[in-house]
Amino acid sequence: MAELVHIKSIDEAYRFIGQPNPSHPLITVIRQWPKLIRDLGHVKFTSDLYYIASKRPISGALEYGRSSYDYQEGTMIFIAPGQVVTFSPPKTQETGANDGWTILFHPDLIRKTELGKLIHYYTFFQYESNEALHLSDTEKDFLNALVDNLEQEANQHRFDKHSQEIIVQHLQTILTYANRFYDRQFYVRSNLNKDIVSDFERFLQRYFSSDELVKKGLPTLTRCGKELNISGAYLSDLLRAETGQSAKDHIYRFLIERAKTLLLNSEDSISEIAYAFGFEYPQNFTKLFKSKTGMSPSEYRNVN
Repeated sequence: MAELVHIKSIDEAYRFIGQPNPSHPLITVIRQWPKLIRDLGHVKFTSDLYYIASKRPISGALEYGRSSYDYQEGTMIFIAPGQVVTFSPPKTQETGANDGWTILFHPDLIRKTELGKLIHYYTFFQYESNEALHLSDTEKDFLNALVDNLEQEANQHRFDKHSQEIIVQHLQTILTYANRFYDRQFYVRSNLNKDIVSDFERFLQRYFSSDELVKKGLPTLTRCGKELNISGAYLSDLLRAETGQSAKDHIYRFLIERAKTLLLNSEDSISEIAYAFGFEYPQNFTKLFKSKTGMSPSEYRNVN
């Protein structure tokens, strides 16, 4: 089993791969990352850094989450701080040009910026490796140009008062276009996505008809994703692209519909119904019901 290495900074990442100190302490672009660690063998690590990579055509594999990503597929991946990542060395010597890149940046780079406030909206950082972004040649060339600009700004030996703002703007532009390209990917995979939506609906039907609801409460996003063999973040974004509603919206819809049925067809108290849905505190159920229907459970029962 590979030893788990924890990398805290850009400097530590460079020492790990045996390279000179980076120009900027909080962000860097690495062009030959997998090739540099080839001689280290099976490497497993976690870090305090964000990791964005587009690799092609490099052999070897990268694993995080529950799946393995083959670099030869020519896709783009995003990894948030704290995730465990495993590199496996290539089985053969690489040949041909390497037009890939890796961006590493520390959260401190964006902590006081608008991007720092928005970073959690880029949910692809929570996707599994098998949910990577597949780029067309045109998209790849476009992103390569953006990364070239970022690298040029980050590798300056003299930074001025504008440097930080420009670097963060370049980074946010890359993330914004990645968001656009993911939306395109959801669109072109519409038929497959509809199957996942149907499977999700069937899972909710089973879950809300089982005793898991009472024992465990409402299904979490992680639980839903695990049932469908995808990450919860990817599931929610897929549902939003296909239906205009997030996974939580779908869960709440099932809850409200079942609650309405119980309110009109049973004499159970509001508290009993809340407990039946796994709510520890009935007032939380009442608050959710009113937010979705405009009426409290008692009001709904009385007017119907």
